[in-house]
Amino acid sequence: MDESSYGQESSANKSISTSPEIDGLLAGVGYAIRPSDLPHVAERLEKLDSAIIAAAAAGLPPEFLCSDAVHYNPSDLAAWVDSMSMLTSLSSPPTHPAPAPWPVQIYAPAPLSTPTVDLLAPEDAGINLVHLLMSCADSIHRDDHPSASNLIHEMQILLPRVGTAFGIGKVAAYFIDALDRRLRSRPSPPAEDEILYHYFYESSPYLRFAHLTANQAILESFNGLDRVHVIDLNLKHGLQWPALIQALALRPGGPPFIRLTGFGPPAICEVGRRLADFARSVNVPFAFTLLDEIQPNLLRVEPGETVAVNSVLQLHQFLSDPGSPGPIDSVLSWVKELRPRIVTVVEQEADHNRPGFLDRFTEALFYYSTVFDSLESAAAGAGPEVYLQKEICNIVCCDGEERVERHEPLASWRARFGRAGLWPVPHGSSAFRQASMLLTLFPGEGYSIEEVEGCLTLSWHGRAVISASAWHCGDGVDAPPLAGNIFFNGYSGSDRRE
Repeated sequence: MDESSYGQESSANKSISTSPEIDGLLAGVGYAIRPSDLPHVAERLEKLDSAIIAAAAAGLPPEFLCSDAVHYNPSDLAAWVDSMSMLTSLSSPPTHPAPAPWPVQIYAPAPLSTPTVDLLAPEDAGINLVHLLMSCADSIHRDDHPSASNLIHEMQILLPRVGTAFGIGKVAAYFIDALDRRLRSRPSPPAEDEILYHYFYESSPYLRFAHLTANQAILESFNGLDRVHVIDLNLKHGLQWPALIQALALRPGGPPFIRLTGFGPPAICEVGRRLADFARSVNVPFAFTLLDEIQPNLLRVEPGETVAVNSVLQLHQFLSDPGSPGPIDSVLSWVKELRPRIVTVVEQEADHNRPGFLDRFTEALFYYSTVFDSLESAAAGAGPEVYLQKEICNIVCCDGEERVERHEPLASWRARFGRAGLWPVPHGSSAFRQASMLLTLFPGEGYSIEEVEGCLTLSWHGRAVISASAWHCGDGVDAPPLAGNIFFNGYSGSDRRE
């Protein structure tokens, strides 16, 4: 059997061998095929050659040993080869062929220009594509750019055979593009597009989960207070705040005066105007300030204001390479000096800040395969995936200060906040219940909410994707009291688009 039919690597990519590590990678993206079984299959095929010769000498008809079935599972193929070898002990042909022990699948692949690709069944092509991705990442890790370039060319030829409409082909297309951009020093995709942001917001629960859990913690911390100041480290399009404003408008005893300070480029000043108009429409006293960068001397906190600091998918951008000084410590020190009543943090549950490129690439391929799989359940088209392209390109293409997508898991943030003198505030049952209700708005049954030591994690088929936590200063600032569950009831569809 031609080795190319199982996607064996060329001399340029022998540094990544078929191993349990590849088995695990394929299992993580939904494939039951194990490349590590292929050597055993090869041994059995040699036995099959002897079996066919012996069967012919015994008078068995050729059609008894052959069929048109295409078998994709190497372990099943090994069992088939063993069963064929047993036929050498028969002295006469049986009356009827033995039934196949597995469902027969027959595929007719469309002819392609490359002979190696022609020999690959779709699932074999998927195996080979993952293997080539890992080999290419390893070549880049070793600064072997010629080999990496050749592997990218192989993957670009193979990709149409796998298909990019769903599954591993879809996520692989974005990673191949990112690898190609890195080698060619091509610019990253354009800056975030508001339309793509809305596509991602509407088609998945991730951003809504982030806003809901953070707002509920802030709402509870503001219970009974009449002057509050929310400092948003990443205002973006302001979709988080209409829900909180409306919830405070419905608060027994009337709303407080709300000051919102947002960080972002001058172009989003229009967001503040829309939020002010919305606050006016629900009779909430409101003031807005926009700052283009985090500079403590520019931030004004008035006497009597209770402060909440909010960071949704932002703090990871202040990290640096492990062991190197970065701005995160200064930012957390500045946050603590504000003496906030609550600090709400939502981050991707991933580990994309590893120093080695190959480790970082492998983790990113696992993580975004999970996210893309969850987005497929919503059938929302390509918009949400294109929104994530900039993150993928930054993780794969950039190094040093240019790499800002430095996601770290919740355990790392716990340790970092502890060193900064911030202590966890457990999310209450209201936040858990509301987050669970949120998931009912989305198709598919793979989403779940888990409580981990007071923090909430949103998972897809058991794989954590995003985590929400809340914190407070440990010296003299009491944990906020619990308030009634009014946030979710005050959140309407029209408000989300303000």
